[in-house]
Amino acid sequence: MISYIFEIMALFQKRMKRGILKSLVCLLCFIPILCLLLLINLGLPEVSMDNSIKRSCKTLLPWKSSEEVKLGELGEMMVAMLPSDLPFTIFVPSEEAFEHVLKLRASDSLTEQKMNDTYATVSRVMGFSAVPQHLPSGAVPLHKEISFDSISGFRLYAWKDVKGTLVVNGVRSECVDVRKAEIIVHIMSGVIMDVEFEQSFSPDYDD
Repeated sequence: MISYIFEIMALFQKRMKRGILKSLVCLLCFIPILCLLLLINLGLPEVSMDNSIKRSCKTLLPWKSSEEVKLGELGEMMVAMLPSDLPFTIFVPSEEAFEHVLKLRASDSLTEQKMNDTYATVSRVMGFSAVPQHLPSGAVPLHKEISFDSISGFRLYAWKDVKGTLVVNGVRSECVDVRKAEIIVHIMSGVIMDVEFEQSFSPDYDD
């Protein structure tokens, strides 16, 4: 009788050990899934700059839509060169900047005779001005410069002046945080480009 009781106790202990082992295995499998669900629910930051700037774009709403703010035909052409379903930020010249700096006017630069040259110029500026990530104006600190590369590898430097205006490579913004699908558009009072390309628009430039 006593031996029978010991056998029952031994069997019970084995089942207990198996149950604990199964519970541990289930727990270890469940923990990564739980962590993944928490990350999805919390949301990941869309902007990844230096360690001092880790903010989610979700906290920087409201956005302006491209229907509320007119980019102009040349600005629309420039933005349309980027895939609208991927996160980009682009610094688009204002209509006045297109005209005064690049000598482009929608009224005559988009004609059939000039379209190829216009497209080449706008696409070159787009390469200098587009960044392959979200960069809302709220992610740029006041009086502190941050830097990043455009899609062409051109180095961009952004900061905010004493009035809180976004400035990129010395060019001040006129309107910021315009949302067009996944693209953030900042309208600038000038044109962001390298020195060599800028010289090609100077009055004394010799072809």
